[in-house]
Amino acid sequence: MIGKKSLTDILEHFLQEERFKDHIVHWHTIPPREPKTVPFPEELDDRIRHTLTKRGISSLYTHQATAFRHAREGRHLVAVTPTASGKSMCYHLPVLQSIAEDTQTRALYLFPTKALAQDQKSELHELINETGLPIKSETYDGDTPANIRQMVRKAGNIVITNPDMLHSAILPHHTKWVSFFEHLQYIVIDELHTYRGVFGSHVANVIRRLKRICAYYGSTPQFICTSATIANPRELASQLTEEPMELVDNNGAPTGKKHFLFYNPPIVNRQLNIRRSATLEARDIASAFLTNGIQTILFARSRVRVEILLTYLQELIKRKLGPKSIQGYRGGYLPSQRREIERGLRQGDIMGVVSTNALELGVDIGQLQACVITGYPGSVASTWQQAGRAGRRQGESAVVMVGSSSPLDQYVIQHPEYFFDRSPESARINPDNLIILVDHIKCAAYELPFKEGDLFGQAEILEILEFLTEEQILHHSKGKWFWMNDSFPAHNISLRSASQENVVIVDISERGNERVIGEMDRFSSLTLLHDEAIYLHQGVQYQVEKLDYEEKKAFVREVQVDYYTDANLAVSLKVLEEDNARQQGTTQLAYGEVSVHAMATIFKKIKFETHENIGSGPIHLPEEELHTNAAWISFPETLLDELGQEDVERGLIGLAHVLQHTAPLLVMCDPADLHVIAQRKAVHSGQPSIFLYDRYPGGIGLSEQVYKEMDTILSQAEGLIASCACASGCPSCIGGMEPGVKELALSLVRTAQGGHHYVS
Repeated sequence: MIGKKSLTDILEHFLQEERFKDHIVHWHTIPPREPKTVPFPEELDDRIRHTLTKRGISSLYTHQATAFRHAREGRHLVAVTPTASGKSMCYHLPVLQSIAEDTQTRALYLFPTKALAQDQKSELHELINETGLPIKSETYDGDTPANIRQMVRKAGNIVITNPDMLHSAILPHHTKWVSFFEHLQYIVIDELHTYRGVFGSHVANVIRRLKRICAYYGSTPQFICTSATIANPRELASQLTEEPMELVDNNGAPTGKKHFLFYNPPIVNRQLNIRRSATLEARDIASAFLTNGIQTILFARSRVRVEILLTYLQELIKRKLGPKSIQGYRGGYLPSQRREIERGLRQGDIMGVVSTNALELGVDIGQLQACVITGYPGSVASTWQQAGRAGRRQGESAVVMVGSSSPLDQYVIQHPEYFFDRSPESARINPDNLIILVDHIKCAAYELPFKEGDLFGQAEILEILEFLTEEQILHHSKGKWFWMNDSFPAHNISLRSASQENVVIVDISERGNERVIGEMDRFSSLTLLHDEAIYLHQGVQYQVEKLDYEEKKAFVREVQVDYYTDANLAVSLKVLEEDNARQQGTTQLAYGEVSVHAMATIFKKIKFETHENIGSGPIHLPEEELHTNAAWISFPETLLDELGQEDVERGLIGLAHVLQHTAPLLVMCDPADLHVIAQRKAVHSGQPSIFLYDRYPGGIGLSEQVYKEMDTILSQAEGLIASCACASGCPSCIGGMEPGVKELALSLVRTAQGGHHYVS
């Protein structure tokens, strides 16, 4: 390649080059879209109007104008438009207008992460300074100095925070915020689609507590929510806030031309239907963009993949672009490091970024021209969010999705219509999950006593109040329940995960200069931070010298090795209670409560480039326990005699592998939220069984949905195994390559659908 090529040239090169052209299985071009605008509303304050005009904005996009009208007429609303369509104006304008009319007005902005809150703060400050309006706005989070906190509580018109801070620092101390709550008119919930599953269920309860405190101070605020594209934005916003919602989805923002390519890596072993690694293919495609000066974002499914890709790309590119021109970005990096990367991308100093889905959210990283997605992200909504990172304003852009060998990826890559014709997923929450509800009733009772007949949002809570009184956490007197415990409840309750604490990662490479370089949740630390694990951070390799599980600290030392590590998790599962069951031929489908025990057992060392196994070792860590819900399929015991115990086990494991990929597709969740485990003899029944369980304490409704949709899930699984081109099983269908497993898995799935299809 001589000289720099344009994006069009590179795409043309992909079409002609032997190496790429046969593997582009689908090419979809989304045409550019003209803006749809309407004049500024009559009542818009002159100072705001003048500021917008000065910025070259002479009218509003249709969705911004509709949102402004609903907000001004006192309705709750949810605005749903794609990435970079000017969503933030849907709430800034009505809020600034109301404060311009009455300086007593208060607004609370909620963002799911600190990074987004910081990002919005600078945008809002610029806007306010240019208007000259006497508006005070400030972020209130863990980094806010004490002297500024006091000022924010007393005089902040707009307080920008996150749900964790609202839960643990604002609501418990509401008596310091009296004037704020008395005049609170707007609550803005940005990136609504992130409030799903366990996090969303917690946040719905935090909002119940917030509304209860507002009512106590005599205010009834309006909710303005914004969301990326999901199937049920109005339903989710209503569930989260327990208020009726107006849906604003008449997007008027312009977009440039976008090319969406589906790329399936070449088959390297035809008998076994194994494809070249998606990671290596994504590396090659990204480097074609980067070496031609095209700013590119590369998404990977996991932290480890991010670091592996970063290592590969830095090797390839540093001679041409310099070592700092490509950076990693993921959870676990420190905030200052992340801010620096965002700034570098906006200013164009950083040409490429390799990210987990942490950059799916609307952190402003400016305009990138190309986006490479390694493996299907697990949901239609996530894929569109990641694709939206390229070509954020006008101009041509390209998105390349590289399929891995997994059944889910192969299904999506080979059925592009599934992706392009399908509406994105529904986001599910379960605010009345008992574990979550009890936690927040404790917090709410600490904030204000409950009276007889009180509801918590729409939840009946008398039984819970009586239970907490028996446990001597609440005190019942004269028809009221008071908090009587010494401890402060919100501190022990994490909104984001079911496990309460993170493990801190300490770099001990230099004696006397030990420093914290990141953190990780406990469940992940079992497989990623065990002794001797290779932990990758910003492309640098560290070996874990010691994981102090009790103290929640991992001590790591910088090393240079040519391998990474991968650990096995042994999972055992017991049924505690069966809530629902139905017979289907000789099999039984059921749903209920289970307890799961997980233990990291051994780890493997895997060589870079060749991905071969070059060694292994034991892991000595305690077991983690999880109480949750599951759906399961129980096969008749006679199967063990007819097929033999080993064959049944091989068939179950093959089918479980397929279900791990098809079930999330149909219940619309991330594959990481739903785990699948096969048991040759289930502890509760002695029958061969496959369990699909929610990976969160108390469950969040996924396995219940699996139970309801089981027939569709099974027929999808059957279709996937039957249509695979391999002869006797491969990584793209049943996960392994043992002879006969494909037929066994097929016969089991047909049996589960009510037939009787044993192979002998």
